Amino acid sequence: MTTVIFIHGTGVRPPHAETLYARVTASFAEAAPGVRVVPLDWGERYGARLAAGGASIPYDGAGATERDAEGEEDDGTAAWERLYRDPEAELALAAARVPSGEIPPGAAFADEEFRERLAELAARGEAAAPELGPGLGARAAALARSPLLAPAAEAVDPEALATLLARALVAAVIGAALTEDAPVIPDGATRDAAVDRIAQELGGAAPGASRGLVGRLAARPALRLGSRYAVRRRRALTGAAHPAAGDVLTFLVRGGPLRAALRELVAVVEPPVVLLGHSLGGIIALDTLIEAPLPGVRLLVTVGSQGPFLYETGALPHLEHPQPLPAHVPAWLNIHDRRDLLGFAAAPLFPGRAEDVATDNRQPFPAAHSAYWTDPAVYRAIVERLP
Repeated sequence: MTTVIFIHGTGVRPPHAETLYARVTASFAEAAPGVRVVPLDWGERYGARLAAGGASIPYDGAGATERDAEGEEDDGTAAWERLYRDPEAELALAAARVPSGEIPPGAAFADEEFRERLAELAARGEAAAPELGPGLGARAAALARSPLLAPAAEAVDPEALATLLARALVAAVIGAALTEDAPVIPDGATRDAAVDRIAQELGGAAPGASRGLVGRLAARPALRLGSRYAVRRRRALTGAAHPAAGDVLTFLVRGGPLRAALRELVAVVEPPVVLLGHSLGGIIALDTLIEAPLPGVRLLVTVGSQGPFLYETGALPHLEHPQPLPAHVPAWLNIHDRRDLLGFAAAPLFPGRAEDVATDNRQPFPAAHSAYWTDPAVYRAIVERLP
């Protein structure tokens, strides 16, 4: 039985660690039932922490306004990036359009039916799209009370509005997960399927039928938050992000105990062993293998990892460019998403020793960095190369 030792990335702490392990384990159980997944849960013991409670973080409450001049991508990735920041941005654009006409005397207001459907959706909690994670019910209840709903319902047709509302709900749930630094984010296909399903429950037509209007709305200037958002919330953002940056620095400076912990785990699990590392987890696995042989390890898999970049910049602890990869390092599969700014290519630096697989989970960065674990292509690539 092949044992996959899963090494999580930066900033992962309980309870998010358990959610991540459950997702990876379940996906392997489906893709390769004979595989045993064993986590190396290193964050609490070996990861970084703010020893003085964040005393080093300056904050004066001032924020600059900058215009985000970023263009749209053909598949709407940039539009989703803005929606994660402001889920009702498209709804606000729709509400600002010229109304379609006067409401006849005695007719029901156009938004009443949608408020009822949103209330029904809220009552079901996460049942309509459990793959998104928690929060859908609460977001639907809040959206049912939105003052933007009435003018938007008067300005666009019901089918288009159903899609706009579905996108707002899905963006709100995923945006909240990003704010909480959740380690698993739905990929683009999962996200879009949830939008279609929720839109139909809100009275929309067949999947994708209203995308034309949504695309035109998304192409207009939405709320451009830029660095103002980050500066205004610097303490909260740094408080959430410090483990990520700190974990990398801590490993690079004092990584010996963590490398030793990985060696101890490899020694007690059943071979053959696959080391599967995400982000910093990939750096940990690679550097430990370079330092000395790990008997029983037959495959190294790095996902969204910075190991190749550290090697090229001279920051990888046990291998300096242009030294070759030691012969004892096993086959290396390196997976990176083209929108993940923290994923790097290994094959150009280690020709014949590392194999790159580029994926596309159709999420903008930083969501792309956490969406690997819901992308079936990632598991297919790994399973095809299992020893």
